[in-house]
Amino acid sequence: MAPITIRSVLISESVDPRCRAVLEENGIRVTERPNMKTEELMAEIQNYDGLVVRSATKVTADIINATDNLKIIGRAGTGVDNVDVDAATKKGVIVMNTPSGNTISAAELTCIMLMNLSRNVPQATMSMKQGNWDRKKFMGSELFGKVLGIVGLGRIGKEVASRMQSFGMKTIGYDPITPPEVSASWGVEQMSLEKLWPQCDYITVHTPLMPSTVGLLSDETFALCKRGVKVVNCARGGIIDEAALLRALESGQCGGAGLDVFVEEPPKDRSLVNHPNVISCPHLGASTKEAQARCGEDIALQIVDMVKGKNLIGAVNQSHSASNVAAEGLCQVEVGVNGCSYKAIGSVRGGVPVLLELSDSVFRQPVTLNGNLLFFKASADPQLLTSVIGLLAAEGVEVESFSGPADRAGDLWYCVGMSSLIKDLNALKPVVKHAAQLSI
Repeated sequence: MAPITIRSVLISESVDPRCRAVLEENGIRVTERPNMKTEELMAEIQNYDGLVVRSATKVTADIINATDNLKIIGRAGTGVDNVDVDAATKKGVIVMNTPSGNTISAAELTCIMLMNLSRNVPQATMSMKQGNWDRKKFMGSELFGKVLGIVGLGRIGKEVASRMQSFGMKTIGYDPITPPEVSASWGVEQMSLEKLWPQCDYITVHTPLMPSTVGLLSDETFALCKRGVKVVNCARGGIIDEAALLRALESGQCGGAGLDVFVEEPPKDRSLVNHPNVISCPHLGASTKEAQARCGEDIALQIVDMVKGKNLIGAVNQSHSASNVAAEGLCQVEVGVNGCSYKAIGSVRGGVPVLLELSDSVFRQPVTLNGNLLFFKASADPQLLTSVIGLLAAEGVEVESFSGPADRAGDLWYCVGMSSLIKDLNALKPVVKHAAQLSI
């Protein structure tokens, strides 16, 4: 990729000191001004090429359009719903996140919520502090043998599954992108949401906040669940309909909820926070020293790599200037590798760049252009994915996602998302004809 000039960066929230240090070590001027109001940020941003935020700063279209100098918005964390990605794309501004920086911290908090819901630890702690000794009031239940439904089987969902399986929980899940055969390799049985809801003793959500996930757990959804089901949301406020959740808690249809996120933060309506069967936190999913250190350093390193023209890691959009051919929202490029030419067709969906077609192989599921990706060409075979997973496992690499071609015959292109790049592509020679990998 061509290098992009970034001379100055504004950090509008508290991030790990390593973020500033890495940027300054690479000749980028850094200013830290936390807690600015919207008007102040609009005036200040005009002096900078880059902006680094966490989740509190709302980077609106007005802020983005207030300057012609901004080239990069770096989100030190995963979710980018506080950034108007569409406005940034139209303005030619790259939006970048750190998708893996807080994975472990968010997964661990989810597991803590599940355990506390099963044994009423926060409520018992408060009772003890009030001078009580009430063992009968806080009767709990074991996690062993219970069914955990995981909605969203990305990095965090996968980590939650592996940890809760160690408690003897049966893990089932749903994800529109991760293939069932991939999640099955982690011990998660995939199924439709209609089949999932009635089976769950516990449900945890790990999806982005978008129109299709707003109110995913609603009055209708709770009616399909087991009576007394317990739910956890450490993802984004709004995925669970808060009014529906309160009604389900009051009726006993929901037996308890663990909430780290809310539609409004901090919530002015305290009905859920004050409910005796709700345990809540002030959005602490990424609030560990380790996660903040990783996110702060990662976003700085990603910006530096972009400036040096090395990599564009974590980009969740593409500017219009990057499109070679634009028709009906599609981008078509010709890629030359080792004397061979490949045609790639992609688009941006929900602010996320996706690959739709590679050299006449149309993917059944759009390939999200993020993370470590392996593209390989092979003959259609029912055992192909199993063989590739086995070869990658032998190299110490885990499969995180898979997208195959819509066609089922001939030599076709496939894509696998991996935990890390494979050291030697020759390891795949027994089952694939061509292979290439990249980190985005």
